[in-house]
Amino acid sequence: MTAPAPLPFDDSRRLTGPNLYFADAGVVLETGVGAPVPRALIDGWRQRIERARAVLDWPDGPVVVRDHATGASLAFAAPADRLYTATEVNEWAWLSTLAAAGMDTGEPALQPAHAPINDDDAAFRILRAAAAAEHLPRLRALRESALAHKLPLLLDDEQLSIGLGTGSLTWDNPALPLPHEVPWQALHTIPVALVTGSNGKTTTVRLLTAMAIAHGWHTANSCTDGIYLDGALIEDGDYSGPGGARALLRNRQAQAAILETARGGLLRRGLGVERADVALVTNVSPDHFGEYGIHDLDGLAEVKLTVARAIGTAGTLVLNADNQLLRRHAARLDAPLAWFSTDDGHPLLKQARRDGRRSCGVRDGRLRLFDGVAAHDLGAVADMPLTLGGLAAHNVQNCAAAALAAACLGISPDTIRTVLARFGRAHDDNPGRLQRWTLGGDVQVYVDYAHNPDGLQHLLGLVRQAHHPAGRLHLLLGQAGNRSDQAIAELAATAASFRPDHVVLKDMDSAYMRGRESGAVAQLLRDALLHGGVAADAIVECLDEAEATRLILADARAGDSLVLPVHGAATRARVVALLDQLQAQAWSAGDALPAPAPAR
Repeated sequence: MTAPAPLPFDDSRRLTGPNLYFADAGVVLETGVGAPVPRALIDGWRQRIERARAVLDWPDGPVVVRDHATGASLAFAAPADRLYTATEVNEWAWLSTLAAAGMDTGEPALQPAHAPINDDDAAFRILRAAAAAEHLPRLRALRESALAHKLPLLLDDEQLSIGLGTGSLTWDNPALPLPHEVPWQALHTIPVALVTGSNGKTTTVRLLTAMAIAHGWHTANSCTDGIYLDGALIEDGDYSGPGGARALLRNRQAQAAILETARGGLLRRGLGVERADVALVTNVSPDHFGEYGIHDLDGLAEVKLTVARAIGTAGTLVLNADNQLLRRHAARLDAPLAWFSTDDGHPLLKQARRDGRRSCGVRDGRLRLFDGVAAHDLGAVADMPLTLGGLAAHNVQNCAAAALAAACLGISPDTIRTVLARFGRAHDDNPGRLQRWTLGGDVQVYVDYAHNPDGLQHLLGLVRQAHHPAGRLHLLLGQAGNRSDQAIAELAATAASFRPDHVVLKDMDSAYMRGRESGAVAQLLRDALLHGGVAADAIVECLDEAEATRLILADARAGDSLVLPVHGAATRARVVALLDQLQAQAWSAGDALPAPAPAR
């Protein structure tokens, strides 16, 4: 049986910063179904990339082929101001290779808009013209001057900036200055931390931001909920990609920046900044398989560890010693490492102390920070509000991670200790992440993001520990449409393993549907729950998140635990407002609910 012919390509995109493939700007093309891609095709593509570089007078740089389960990712470094042209080069090189091999190159709409695949001379004339139109003639000299002044340069489609935060200046690309016109003495950098991982990113970003603010810095942070300055929302939305990072780093009020750095942005565009003082990886667990050639945990770990490309010899990569994948992949990294753990006696933490490197872990119920010279007691874990009396083991890790990253930024142990002792006490500290209400004295309600099996496992495990033995467990359950059927079933299987008494299935906000029809995800969840032993009459479908929450509240009885993974920011605001209202009016299970607030 012959293997299926490769599709022309599934995706072709620009990489505007350090990325999975190399530390430069460039482009990548996903070949599509057809693994393994024959070596002759790969060789033909490489030869055409080399020829195009020579014709366009582009510098040499990395050319990377990453084979995976559904084809190959074909990437090469290219000038940062000619990336649109570089995507056309990549598409031309791949389709020309297929055509030369007598293979189908797909519909004309799938072919490069400007470079014909059957006439190399015409293709190169068109590509030269495209590159010339895109080129920023002053960029190279500005980049060299910025490098000489040890200053970062950020470039996007509209603007270029030099320096960061309070020490930055930004120009529109058509009006770039000459190097001698830049007031170099007025420019400088600011402390920058990158935070990534499968779970805990947003909580850790918020906690680390609180520490930076307490240190006295006007601190900007980005996360999946928006971009903020000193805790005040500047703009809501998912800003966990490079666009959000650049927006914050150009904010001339910012004296420090804490940037959530999500998998999607890393794969689509790369990092938003070339250098950071600290990069933190909270953990790596199963999530988002099947996109952009990432099909397993090792591939996902490689994506998360892209942040290491931003760490030079003066920076620090902060890793979770309790995560087996991170321990294994750390062996290939050149960046200086600092480890955190729930066990201060972990071998990696002990070795770090012997080497005079920073670490943070729990000993005898207390969080202990080693700053490279001395140990500091940061307080009892059970007294830190984020840990819910020490029951929330994942938040113990987040506390250790943030404390260690803060120390790497130069924040004092006293400041770290003070923030850990108060952060999480108020609902506004960490909205949508492990928020808890006690209603009527005996109904426990938890609102959390819990978007993958590992996150849901942690959340439901915590709830079971605190759960009243006679009470029932209610669960709101949904999933984003861009997960595979298997991943959706695995989330439901995790839920089923905790034997919930009542499950309400929902859709997520339209932004999360990702091409699935309304109710399609709920049906997959239902099937997996039934397979996992949940009774059919315990499963209810109510696709609207806010209405599903009200349905669970209406069904609650004394002693019950209500677990509400709410994902839409607008819906979450309505749910939190409702729970605050119920708590304020001393609502008890069985009481009527107030009329729903109108959606905004």
